[in-house]
Amino acid sequence: MRILQNTKIDFMGTRKVWYSISGLVILVGLIGAAVRGVSFGIDFLGGSEVLVRFQNAPELGDVRNAVQGAGFSSTEVKTFGNPNDILIRTPEQGKGAAVLDMIRGSLEKSFPAGSFTILKEDKIGPKIGAELRTNAVYAVVSALLIILVYIGFRFQFIYGVAGVIALFHDVIATFGVIVLLNGLSPHLNLEIDQNIMAAFLTLVGFSINDTVVVFDRIRENLKVHKAEDLTTIMNRSVNETLSRTIITNGTVFLVLLVLVIFGGEVNRGFAFTFFIGTILGTYSSIYVASALVLDYSTRRKTQLR
Repeated sequence: MRILQNTKIDFMGTRKVWYSISGLVILVGLIGAAVRGVSFGIDFLGGSEVLVRFQNAPELGDVRNAVQGAGFSSTEVKTFGNPNDILIRTPEQGKGAAVLDMIRGSLEKSFPAGSFTILKEDKIGPKIGAELRTNAVYAVVSALLIILVYIGFRFQFIYGVAGVIALFHDVIATFGVIVLLNGLSPHLNLEIDQNIMAAFLTLVGFSINDTVVVFDRIRENLKVHKAEDLTTIMNRSVNETLSRTIITNGTVFLVLLVLVIFGGEVNRGFAFTFFIGTILGTYSSIYVASALVLDYSTRRKTQLR
């Protein structure tokens, strides 16, 4: 199935406008991260965490008072997806499951028996949390470097550089968006945890696939349409792959939308992050990666192949 056949959109003609838009999105996201701060999950912070489901939505103040009554003054209490699910988090570690047992005991004293169920209990040491944060950054950077080498060997080095810059754009812009949107709705708990990091790594692999398809068509058209200027070849290549891009990425987009709406709280962070990244990755394959190759080749008068 093909859609949007024989389009003649001048993608490269507006690339500088889209450069500015990309820069603005990244800048706003980084400023938002600096002002609001980055909210890390227990995976990366360390501490104890309990997810409780009440039969009837409780007052957060009552839950907070119950937990503070057990001696945890710095505890964070908030809804998790719906008013009946309450997430309780404390930086306290304790030995074994002592902290988790104390939280459970304080809730049993303050609320009627059978009125709540413990859905999840987690405990992460601060050293392990710090190691996970470091390893997560290493994982993303390593993936980008490997992709740089792969694209550089398969095409030319400038293709690899442009592809990695586009991926870096996708990751940073997506990061900024989720930091800004985190907590704006009870259904948007977008703390940076292992699920979010998995979404970033998945995004890197997914986005570069679309970019490689465009690069491959550019290389083919450089051999076939030797008399055309590079801008025309770039526009021709993007237009020829546009149908494939919309069908493939649109399918993924719809699946992720379903996961965001119906996938439940556990999957929502991953799905929403990948959902935003899919939009940015599709856009960057055209207006960042391909445009950078064009600008570099034009300014340096380098022959692409």
